Amino acid sequence: MYDKERGLYIAHCSEGALSITGKMANRHGLIAGATGTGKTVTLQVMAETFCQAGVPCFMADMKGDLSGISQVGRMSGFIEKRLPEFGLETPEFQACPVRFYDVFGEQGHPMRATVSQMGPQLLSRLLQLNETQDGVLNIVFRIADERGWLLDDLKDLRASLDFVSKHAKEYATKYGNVSAASVGAIQRALLQLENQGADKFFGLPAFNIQDLLATEGGKGVMSVLAADKLMMQPKLYSTFLLWLLSELYSTLPEVGDLPQPKLVFFFDEAHMLFDGTSKALLDKIEQVIRLIRSKGVGIYFITQSPTDIPENILGQLGNRVQHALRAYTPKDQKAVKTAADTFRANPAFKTDEAIMNLETGEALVSFLDAKGAPGMVQRAKILFPLSQIGAVSEGQRLDIIKQSSIYGKYDKAEDRQSAFEVLLAEEEQQLAVQEESKELAEADDGKAAPTAKAEKKKPGIMSKVWKAVLTAVTSTLATILGTYVSEKVSGKKSKSRTSARERVVKNATSAATRTITKELTRDILGNLVK
Repeated sequence: MYDKERGLYIAHCSEGALSITGKMANRHGLIAGATGTGKTVTLQVMAETFCQAGVPCFMADMKGDLSGISQVGRMSGFIEKRLPEFGLETPEFQACPVRFYDVFGEQGHPMRATVSQMGPQLLSRLLQLNETQDGVLNIVFRIADERGWLLDDLKDLRASLDFVSKHAKEYATKYGNVSAASVGAIQRALLQLENQGADKFFGLPAFNIQDLLATEGGKGVMSVLAADKLMMQPKLYSTFLLWLLSELYSTLPEVGDLPQPKLVFFFDEAHMLFDGTSKALLDKIEQVIRLIRSKGVGIYFITQSPTDIPENILGQLGNRVQHALRAYTPKDQKAVKTAADTFRANPAFKTDEAIMNLETGEALVSFLDAKGAPGMVQRAKILFPLSQIGAVSEGQRLDIIKQSSIYGKYDKAEDRQSAFEVLLAEEEQQLAVQEESKELAEADDGKAAPTAKAEKKKPGIMSKVWKAVLTAVTSTLATILGTYVSEKVSGKKSKSRTSARERVVKNATSAATRTITKELTRDILGNLVK
């Protein structure tokens, strides 16, 4: 809870209140502990304390429990018992102003980003590409930038990949080889991403990061991301949150040290951010975390063990709340020792032993003092939330969504003229030009055809007829001449021979007639068939 006397009051120990110093709240923090030890309640207490101080917060809600921060809490036997321990009178239960978000647009306002905003580095992580495929993706982004293509959604990226693959030879000398195998692998990864519903995240309208910095009635607005479904896709979850951090870092101006942060960002299940992340991306994450505090943003990681956080990043987390850890194996014992070594020792107890003996709701706490030095670790009890513990009903969630000042701002997806439309128009134009060229070529062939045919023209019907007539006449004359010579040689001319000569002439004439008729019939039928 927050008040002027105690400030950002989070926990209570034997020496009194333990509060986060306002101007050190942007030095980041860690909430760690085994499952069921009270991490979620600690997160809720911290968030509503920042809210009451006018600091907006962003948090991912893994099980729906954090949605209760939107409702007024109430007295319980547990809280009543704790009041004397904290030196408090009857608390003033209150709710926080809340906006619900959902990447899939089902349990809150949609949160979208364009493919260009995500960038090749984060997209490569999301698609789990190897080094070669990552190089191809970078080439596609460079070409899209040079040609002025807008990469809004996954279909834009698909179309761009297809274009670069078809023109790979043109870009090989400038950017390097783009193999069909690499493009195919990226396309398959995109298909898998679409099947998981991630295509709903990419597109317009893109989320305006300024909406996370809202306040209402002097309180910071709590931006609660429904993550129960998103958690089933760890890469998408962690890459999405990393994108949010990157957008905050690149968008917000430098503000230096403020009396309190402009925004506190809670990163739950933080180990997912670092699992399977390349060295280059880890370096970028470390840089963002180190420099984003100058933008007035505090990042608080929530995870089971401090060993889930890389050492270079763990060293930047100045405000620590460590819940109980169990040590059943040598590996567990090592994790306990590592966690204990991250605290400034307290001579009153052994830190490693205390970690294993903490009760639910208890924690080892160390916050930075006004000079930025870590406070001595204290064994403390975390305050109770003033808002509801547990999830809200679907009806309550829907009412809050509809009453939000940004209701309708992101609900309807948009599709502007982007890479897909540009490439589709270019393809249609090329097809039209090809079709026109084909028609012109066919027209030219039609004009040249009569000349070509005239040169190779076959004999017509009449030429064949005259040829047949000439053949038949020649044959007939030859026959008659032969008969006449035969008679002269014999010197005889009888009636019978005259009859024979007439028969020869008649037969020759008939043969000529048959030949002419045959040729005419064959040629006419042949032309009819054609």
